[in-house]
Amino acid sequence: MESNESSYVSSPELPRKRSSPQPKSPTSDSLEKSTYVRFLVSNAAAGSVIGKGGATITDFQSQSGARIQLSRNNEFFPGTSDRVIMISGSIDDTLKAVELVLNKLMSEVPVENGNEVDPRSKVRLIVPNSFCGGIIGKGGVTIKSFIEESQATIKISSQDDNYYGLNDRLVTVTGKLDEQIRAIDLILSKLSEDSHYPQSINTPFSYSAAPYNNTMNYGGPAGGGAKFNNIKDDQSNSMTLGIADDHIGLVVGRGGRNIMEISQASGARIKISDRGDFMSGTTDRKVTITGSQRAIQAAESMIRQKVAYASEN
Repeated sequence: MESNESSYVSSPELPRKRSSPQPKSPTSDSLEKSTYVRFLVSNAAAGSVIGKGGATITDFQSQSGARIQLSRNNEFFPGTSDRVIMISGSIDDTLKAVELVLNKLMSEVPVENGNEVDPRSKVRLIVPNSFCGGIIGKGGVTIKSFIEESQATIKISSQDDNYYGLNDRLVTVTGKLDEQIRAIDLILSKLSEDSHYPQSINTPFSYSAAPYNNTMNYGGPAGGGAKFNNIKDDQSNSMTLGIADDHIGLVVGRGGRNIMEISQASGARIKISDRGDFMSGTTDRKVTITGSQRAIQAAESMIRQKVAYASEN
């Protein structure tokens, strides 16, 4: 059973160094620096990483010396239905944990009609936008060298495709497991050359409000710590916007996708009035936003941006 821990919590101390680490990176001097990596995993596959009663994730942490955390089963990366895994520790320990997790995920892929599983798969890393330039390099020289050395395909999502307020981009690595690990090694080593990257491990993730934390007792009481976006307090605040009836569909999105993403990214709860239930004296539907002041402001800004974009086009 997963914990209801309310936030990513930094380990009280770094994991102990594993004996005789195998340096894989060209920057082996940085192996003992504390770092982290985040990537996506489907909600269904996350269960196999956690294991019954947390047995698998505990075993992976023990084997690697790294710390492994997952966002809760209802906390997804914007625009996806995938959860976020964060692994932290020394570069060597972090890579070992990544390999254990990816190997587990690949072994869980169902084999249909007796066909073999495609040995090439993809993993989507989450990298803060401000650090993507280092991976790309001047004229793309760095990413090209990573592709050549690892034999994996590496693609970075366009900044223009980002959701409003999202400061992360997806780095998709496609290849066989050993090619993926080599590529991630190169990427992580490059990121960790910047002293600001390891420090960003404590930066809250605005799109994920309550991640899973393996240091909690499974099924035990929720631990302390403030939630992201500071939505732990002032939950009773609310405001109501008037949105033109013909623009409500843009706010809601197909299957409720847009409003769900806005709610997840901001941390606010959003309720839209029924058809015919308008703001007094208008034909505007009522959009009620509830949460902390910061969450309300973020949600309002995202909603207004969607409406403004639609009006301009």
